[in-house]
Amino acid sequence: MKQYFFAFSIVVLLLSLLCGCGAPGAAPSGDEAPQSGAQEPVSDREETPPAEEQDPIAALLASMTVEEKVGQLFFVRCPEEGAAEDVAQYHLGGVILFGRDFKDKTYAQVRALTDALQRSAAVPLLIGADEEGGTVVRASSNPHLRANKFPAPQALYASGGLAALRGDAAEKSSFLLGLGVNVNFAPVCDISTDPGDYIYPRTLGAPAEETADYVSAVVEEMNRVGIGSVLKHFPGYGNNLNTHTGISLDERPYEHFMESDFLPFKAGIRAGAPAVLVSHNIVACMDEAYPASLSAPVHEILRRELGFEGVILTDDLAMDALKEYTDGGAAAVLALQAGNDMVLTTDHPTQIDAVLAAVEAEEIDEAQIDASVRRVLEWKQSLGLLEPAV
Repeated sequence: MKQYFFAFSIVVLLLSLLCGCGAPGAAPSGDEAPQSGAQEPVSDREETPPAEEQDPIAALLASMTVEEKVGQLFFVRCPEEGAAEDVAQYHLGGVILFGRDFKDKTYAQVRALTDALQRSAAVPLLIGADEEGGTVVRASSNPHLRANKFPAPQALYASGGLAALRGDAAEKSSFLLGLGVNVNFAPVCDISTDPGDYIYPRTLGAPAEETADYVSAVVEEMNRVGIGSVLKHFPGYGNNLNTHTGISLDERPYEHFMESDFLPFKAGIRAGAPAVLVSHNIVACMDEAYPASLSAPVHEILRRELGFEGVILTDDLAMDALKEYTDGGAAAVLALQAGNDMVLTTDHPTQIDAVLAAVEAEEIDEAQIDASVRRVLEWKQSLGLLEPAV
């Protein structure tokens, strides 16, 4: 019996030595591998990658020149001639197509235009259009592209409520994406219930709460389909005059905006809208000196009071409402100084040169330019435009 026990003990000891376990209770020697659960030496751990590798947008931003950054802040009207060349030369962030760019063209011709614009861009473009429905239909007004124009929000709401508006938003978004348009400058968030108001035909024609529900539904549907939305025209058009043709002064009290006009914008922001367009109205309760698009206080309200973190754009800088407030190429400079991230303009060569001069003269901080470019790039990333590039 003792012989069997002795033999068994020898076998156990040999197995322990072969497995590297050592005798029970013995501490491992310095040459042995660490026990399970022991930390590996620091030198063997995987190092944390640089910030640029963790954040592809940071890497792209760090690689850009000042000229390339400034170009990203311009959403320009598509030139009639040499559009692709301008995209490459000025490093444009976006191009917006108007009725003339769709007129009489076939689907293939429009797609050839948008594809050519994208091929010319080192950083993929935002390509936009105003396809609100009703009186503003840039693409569907062409019968070669769609048999019927997209109906006005008011007509849809009256016939089918929010369900009809959602269905329309989905169809409209798919239609535009098929043409190579990835941003629709919609929905209109303005509140108007008076048919005599300039903005009335473009609105839902309903009170604030109903308009807020409409905006939320449309933005959610646009996000689902994958097209960029633009809430307009902040801080709310109301019964103001047409800023395309002159100055419009809004003298309503701030409480009115808080209780009414801001509600649809807040709803759109909560729904995930990536961009807000600011009007050229002078809103006296916010800033008596400048139109909203050039007003720092208005932009602070949008950022702080409404909590918006996305891209803020101006309305078209060529509108007559700005003529008395700008001197030569100063419109874009004032717009960026006020807090806009992108400017809409038809005169991009003059405006871009003016902004570059302002950056060089330290009238615009390059850190501000970087912050705006980051927002623009994040918008592009959310639309899947940057995946091949970063």
